Amino acid sequence: MAVHVLPLCCSPPALLIHHPFVPPPTKMKMMMMMMMTPSPCRCSSNSNPPPTAINTCRREHKPGLLDHVLLNFFRTKMVQEVGWDSERAGYDGLIEVANRLMKGKSNQETQLSAVRVLKSLFPTWLLVLFKMLVAPIADGQVASMMVARATALSCKWLMGSCSVNSVVLPDGNSCSSGVFVERCKYLEESKCIGICINTCKLPTQAFFKDYMGVELYMEPNFEDYSCQFNFGVPAVSPAVDKALKEPCLEICTNANRRRELGRTESDIAQCPQL
Repeated sequence: MAVHVLPLCCSPPALLIHHPFVPPPTKMKMMMMMMMTPSPCRCSSNSNPPPTAINTCRREHKPGLLDHVLLNFFRTKMVQEVGWDSERAGYDGLIEVANRLMKGKSNQETQLSAVRVLKSLFPTWLLVLFKMLVAPIADGQVASMMVARATALSCKWLMGSCSVNSVVLPDGNSCSSGVFVERCKYLEESKCIGICINTCKLPTQAFFKDYMGVELYMEPNFEDYSCQFNFGVPAVSPAVDKALKEPCLEICTNANRRRELGRTESDIAQCPQL
């Protein structure tokens, strides 16, 4: 899941000049300026450029105070949707709530629940204005770059270290509207492809398209737990999405249990939550 939330994607001006009688912007306003002010579009006519990270420095993300605030905020919204909370604190408790989100529901019902969680992370008016005023600019490229930067800045607490990179758009041009997650913490801690697909990938793609007017195609790698967000690129049909056809993870607890019970290899490989 995504807030995307959440549940639940510029650089600030080099110099801010203020009138002597006008107070400087608050820290919150400056954070919003950093997240929402787009940098010039780096688009080219190269038809097949490799996804290149803008920030190539790879360092493990160490959670800070803001990360804990965002985690608790996201967890609160998840608990409100599920109607249940784990007794465990921190990220472990969040994963248990994510598991409960799928309990007793079809995949489609789980995905709709996750979309509601992502939607609840934002004021309704903000989503409406963004989709109406920002999403149409430059065929969606400005909005795609903005949400990519916002995602990379605000979602490290959920996914781990990530950076903005270039992706190939449907018209063949490349643009810095991608986010590369080096090793997704949510996937690794949940140990389940079904949770990744039904509470994160598919709901996040749907949320950005339906409520922010931004196309998104997510490509999780179930071998090294990395993930590529392609903002501005339409999601492929579930019928041909290779991520939905992957076998269970090697670390999947349920798969290992089925293996201990002597189930057939086909039963072991197929995730029952897909």
